[in-house]
Amino acid sequence: MTQKTIDLRSDTVTQPTDAMRKAMAAAPVGDDVYGEDPTVNRLEALTAEMLGKEAAVFVSSGTMGNLASVLSHCGRGDEMILGDQAHIFSSEQGGSAALGGVHPHTLPTEPDGTLDLELVESSIRNDDEHYPRTRLLAVENTHNRSGGRCLPVAYMDAVGKLAHEHDLRLHVDGARLWNAAVALNVPPARLVQEADSVSVCLSKGLGAPVGSVVAGSAGFIRRARRMRKVLGGGTRQAGIIAAAGIVAITEMVERLADDHANARQLAQGLSQIDGILVDPETIETDIVYFELTRADLTTAQLSAGLKELGVLVNPTNKTHLRAVTNFSVTSDDIERTLDAFARVFQSQDHGSGDGVRVYG
Repeated sequence: MTQKTIDLRSDTVTQPTDAMRKAMAAAPVGDDVYGEDPTVNRLEALTAEMLGKEAAVFVSSGTMGNLASVLSHCGRGDEMILGDQAHIFSSEQGGSAALGGVHPHTLPTEPDGTLDLELVESSIRNDDEHYPRTRLLAVENTHNRSGGRCLPVAYMDAVGKLAHEHDLRLHVDGARLWNAAVALNVPPARLVQEADSVSVCLSKGLGAPVGSVVAGSAGFIRRARRMRKVLGGGTRQAGIIAAAGIVAITEMVERLADDHANARQLAQGLSQIDGILVDPETIETDIVYFELTRADLTTAQLSAGLKELGVLVNPTNKTHLRAVTNFSVTSDDIERTLDAFARVFQSQDHGSGDGVRVYG
């Protein structure tokens, strides 16, 4: 019997559930560009309600959702303030600048994923013809590169208050906002109460095969829908995929607590291994970044050795790796993962054994 592969590369590898597949097969559909797909309309209405916003629009991806939002808030030559480790800045191909002419003004991201609000305030441009006009402030919750850290309610309120005092708009990249809501035990709407727009993913931990939703005021969503079209995101019978999204937000949110518990279990176990540096106290959701401190083993070698044992973990650079728990990973899988780490380390100490090969 083939042993199960434990895939910790990302929560994006999650497979849709049987309930999602059945819902997709049975979904009533129509032409969404005409606003006639009842399943898409239901998904948008449900998501808007859950996020406490007037309206929402279904988009193909989180990247499209963020880009449509930025372009709906900013014109060419306008400025957006965001963190230097923000996904919008680091991992979305500079779309806001490339396609919208929006100037990114990056500030240092704090270890907990926040931005220093005093620094944010001092970075807002005066009305001077030499400067771009500061129009938008963007934050990320949870914060991916900070290890899935949650931005708490008090901070989200404060950042929204600051933005609005200076006539800025606040966009929340909430790809994993559901994780933050579960970890903080607050409704997702409370986290984005002060936000003018929010983009949330239906895939990742929720398990839908594709799609995100952008929510905001009715006027904002009209603009975002137009931006979705110019970005190539107008769809026809999209209810087939929106149906999985409905299952995701109605059945899969609360179970994210299991992913969080498994991530803490993994971090706790890794912290006991000589040669790995991780602080379990910083693990709040499903993402575990950890440092390899052994000089005789590279992250690429460690990743290759784990793969030989059926565990997939991605290096992020020459010293760090990232593991992300998800719906397909159980507590027993975490124990097997920790055993695989120990075996790779032992193999490196004593030469290849037990069928483990560590590649150079």
